[in-house]
Amino acid sequence: MNQASATVQASQDSPHAAVRNAIASRPEALGEADAPDRDHRHPLASLPKKDQQESRTSGIRDGLCQAVAQGIGEHYFSAFALMLKATPLQIGWLSALPQLVGAWAQIYATSRALSHLSRKKLILFGSFGQAVAWFPLFLLPLLIADQAAALFIIGVVVYAALGHVTVPAWNSLITDIVGPNLRGRYFGRRAQLMAVANFAALAAGGFLLHVSERWSSTWGGFALLFLLAATARALSSFFLGRLADVPVAHSAIQSAGFIDLLVRRSSPDFRRFLCFSGLMHAATLLAGPYFVVYLLQDLHLSYVEYGVWLAAQMVGQFVSLKAWGRLGDRCGHAAVLTVTGYLVPVLPMLYLFSNHVTFLICVNFVAGMVWSGFSLGLQNYIFDAVPAGDKGRAVALANTINAMGWFAGALVGGWLAGWLPTRLLGFGIEWSLVSNLPLLFLVSGCLRLAVSALFLPGLRELRTEGLCSIRRLLAHLPVLQPLHRVVRRSRGKPRAPVRQSSE
Repeated sequence: MNQASATVQASQDSPHAAVRNAIASRPEALGEADAPDRDHRHPLASLPKKDQQESRTSGIRDGLCQAVAQGIGEHYFSAFALMLKATPLQIGWLSALPQLVGAWAQIYATSRALSHLSRKKLILFGSFGQAVAWFPLFLLPLLIADQAAALFIIGVVVYAALGHVTVPAWNSLITDIVGPNLRGRYFGRRAQLMAVANFAALAAGGFLLHVSERWSSTWGGFALLFLLAATARALSSFFLGRLADVPVAHSAIQSAGFIDLLVRRSSPDFRRFLCFSGLMHAATLLAGPYFVVYLLQDLHLSYVEYGVWLAAQMVGQFVSLKAWGRLGDRCGHAAVLTVTGYLVPVLPMLYLFSNHVTFLICVNFVAGMVWSGFSLGLQNYIFDAVPAGDKGRAVALANTINAMGWFAGALVGGWLAGWLPTRLLGFGIEWSLVSNLPLLFLVSGCLRLAVSALFLPGLRELRTEGLCSIRRLLAHLPVLQPLHRVVRRSRGKPRAPVRQSSE
C-alpha cells in the first residue's frame, strides 16, 4: 500500500489516492551542489555519498513494488468481495472500515508508536505485516465459507491498519533522506514511475482474471493476483530495509496536540475547510463503493472491461495532475477547489444517461481529471492554512475527519441501496432502471452539489499575491484547454501566452 496515502481502493469516484505523490512546489534546476551530503545540517550529512544515493534509489524501488501490489491486488478487493457474495451493505463496510481504522492507526503512530520504535523499524513492521496479511486475507474466506465476506472485510481492515501505521514514520524518514533541494525532482520521478507500474499491474490483473474466468477458475485467478501482490509487498519491505536509519531531524517548532490545533491554533478558514472536506467525503462515498457492484453485478461487465474502466481514471489523473499543480500555483488552491467542487457533483449523475461500456470508460477518464484537481486542492489548502510546525498533525486531523465522513457515507449508501426503488414515475412516464444504484448515484451528486454550494462561496483564498482570476483558470482547465485551443485557432486568433509563475 502506498505510504503516502495508505488507502484501500474500494471506490473509483472518490478523492482517494489521486495525488498521493503530488508535489505542491515546482522542481528547481538541480546541480551536484544541491545534494544533501554538501549540507552538513542535513541528517544524511554524516553518511557517505554512496549510502545516500542507495537510500534514494531504494525509496524509488520500494514505490514501484508498492504500486504493483496496489494495482494487481488492492484495486480488485471489491471484485473479490462480490465473488464472495458480499451484499451492497458489506461492500459499504469494505470501503468504510479500513479508512476509519486506518485514520486512527495514523494518530496512534503519531502520538505513541514513534516514541517506542525507530522510524525504520515501524515502517518495516507495517510493510512486512502487509505482505504476510495477504495470505489470511485470501485463505480464511476459503476455509470458513459461510462467513467469507465478513472475514475478508476483517482481513482488509488489518491490512489497511498495517499500512496506515507506517505513514507518519515514512513521511518523516523520506523527507530526511531526500534533501529539500532534491525533493521536487525526486518525488516527481517517483510518482511518475509508480503511476506507470500501477497502470501496468492493473491491466495485467484484469487480463489474468479474464483468462481465469474463461477457464472457470476465477478463484485461481484471484489467488494468483494476491500472491503476486504479497510478493511485491515483500520486495518493497526488502528495499525499505536498505534505507538509511538516519536520526530524527527535530523541528524547531513544537506541534500542538490535535484538540489544541482544532480549537485554538487553527483559523476559521481551516475549520470551515475541514467541514467541507468531511461532508464532501460523506456525500461522495454515499455512492463510491457501489460503482463496482453496478458494473460487475448489474451490467455484467467482464473483468477486462472492469480493468479498463479502472485504468481510465488513472490515465485521467496522470495526464492532468501536473496541469492542476500549475493552476494551483497561479490561481490559488481555493480557486481550484471551487471549480472542481462544482464539477465533482456532475460525475455520478452521468451514469444515468447510458450504460454503454465505452461511455462509462470515458466518464471515468473525465472523473480522473476532475478528482486529481480536487484532491490536489484539498491537500495544498491544508499546507496554506496552518503554520509549518502544525502541518503533520493538520494532515492527520483532516484524514481522520475525512475517514469519519467516508465511514458515514458508505454505510448510509449501503442502507439506501436496499431501499431505493428501481422504477420512477413522473409526468405520466415510467422509467425502468437496470437497478436502483443509478438513483443512489443521483442522490450522491445532489448532496455533493449542496455541500459545494454551502461551503465553497465562503472558502477564502489564503494566498493573495500574483494570483490569476477564476476566468483564466477556466480557460486553462485540463478538461477544456484542448477545446479552447481549437476554438481560438478556428477563429484565426494567435495562441495566448501562458504567464509563468514568479516563484
